[in-house]
Amino acid sequence: MGNSALKAHLETAQKTGVFQLTGKGLTEFPEDLQKLASNLRTIDLSNNKIELLPPLIGKFSFLKSLALNNNKLTALPEELCKLKKLETLHLNGNHLRQLPAGFGQLSALKTLSLSGNQLRTVPTQLSGLRHLDVVDLSKNQIQNVPDTVGELQAIELNLNQNQISQISVQISHCPRLKVLRLEENCLELSMLPQSILSDSQISLLAVEGNLFEIKKLRELDGYDKYMERFTATKKKFA
Repeated sequence: MGNSALKAHLETAQKTGVFQLTGKGLTEFPEDLQKLASNLRTIDLSNNKIELLPPLIGKFSFLKSLALNNNKLTALPEELCKLKKLETLHLNGNHLRQLPAGFGQLSALKTLSLSGNQLRTVPTQLSGLRHLDVVDLSKNQIQNVPDTVGELQAIELNLNQNQISQISVQISHCPRLKVLRLEENCLELSMLPQSILSDSQISLLAVEGNLFEIKKLRELDGYDKYMERFTATKKKFA
C-alpha cells in the first residue's frame, strides 16, 4: 500500500477519531499512527498480516476500541495494558498463547474476543476486570477452567469448541454470569458442577456436543431451579 493512501487514511482519522485499514496485507502496525495518539478512539486493522503489536500502542491513551482480528499475532506487549479507556478488544483468529501479565489493568474493558487463538486455559488476568460484559474464548485449546474463574465479572462467557474436560465448581460463584456456552467440548456429565444448575446466576447454559446426552442433564438435581431462571429470563426478553 502506497504512502499517499496511508496519508489519506491518517487525515480522515484525524477528523473522525477512527482509523480503519482492513484487508490490505499490512505486515506491520503503521508507525505513523502515533502522530494521532491523542485523537484516536478506534483502530481497526483486522484481516492483515501483522505479526507484532509494537510497544508504542501504549501511547494511545484515549483509545476505546481496538480490533486486530485475523492477523498473525503470537504475543501482545505489556504496553497494551496502559490503555485505561479501552472498552472493546477484538483479537479473534491470531496465534496468541497467553495474555500480558498486566492485562488486568485494562480497567474499562467491557468486551473481549479471543476466539480462534491458542490459549490453553482461561487467563487468570481476566478476574481483575470489573466491567467485563462479554468474553469470547471459543475455538482455543482450553482443557480446564481454573478456580480463579469464580472472580470473573462477565455476564457472558463463551467457551465453545475447546477441549474442556474439567470445570472448577467456583464458576457457580461468578456474581454476574448469566450466559455460559460450553458447546462442543469434552465434558462428561459427572464433570459438570451441579451447582451451576442449583446455585448460580446462570440462566442460559449451552452444553450441546459434549460426551453426554442433553436429556441426562434434565435428570440432575438442580435442573428445576435452572429452568426457573431460564424461563424468567426468557419472559423478560420476550
